[in-house]
Amino acid sequence: MLRIILIVCTLLMATFVVAKDHQCSVNLKDDIIITKQQIQVKGASGNLQITPDGEVTFNNKVLPLTPMQREHAVAYQSVVRADLPWIKQHTEQKLVEAKQILDNLVIRVMGQDSQVRNRLNTLKQNLDKQIDKVIEQRADSLIFHHQQLKTIEADSRILLNESLGGILQDSINEMGRKQLLTGGDANQSLQNLLGGLSGLQQDLELEWKKKGNNFRQFGQQVCHKIAHMEQLRIDLLKKLK
Repeated sequence: MLRIILIVCTLLMATFVVAKDHQCSVNLKDDIIITKQQIQVKGASGNLQITPDGEVTFNNKVLPLTPMQREHAVAYQSVVRADLPWIKQHTEQKLVEAKQILDNLVIRVMGQDSQVRNRLNTLKQNLDKQIDKVIEQRADSLIFHHQQLKTIEADSRILLNESLGGILQDSINEMGRKQLLTGGDANQSLQNLLGGLSGLQQDLELEWKKKGNNFRQFGQQVCHKIAHMEQLRIDLLKKLK
């Protein structure tokens, strides 16, 4: 039964701590704010603002730019505008995918009316909120909160531990009730219950074998995009000096 929890944790956690789990060598140390008018990168490296046409303000000072400097500024802000929304969108999609895999297994093993499905819905909603803490979508902006990266994994694991304990207990209770309703001796009912849990574990392991590479590849994509964004920022600041 513990094995079931570990598999589920792996499947869900892979969706939004991928960069950390894939040993991404880059840690973003700045908040990033995207609006129609500009991108703003502020934090350890100062306060950098870039408009879509490449005008640059650094620490509240408008910088005169050469054509090449402006070209690099435009390229950097274009990548930020494309990649941060991509990371948020695809992380949410992976979370939906992980939840759907589990939901389908619960329906097949325990039925449409299983309470476990409600717990999965609640868990997904709570994990969505964790994603929003890091990349927050507002009406007129998208904001990356770099400080939230320090707490999201720990907070999310707490959510998972709390939810999955209930999921496991519901699974045992529901399978146990089904065995009691079928009648028969207690030993046979216990064997059937353990067989049902074993079957659920095997199904989860099979799904993870099929989907695991997909989640790992996504983690590598996220890491690559983060590293690329950060390198462009570093290169731009060097060119502005």
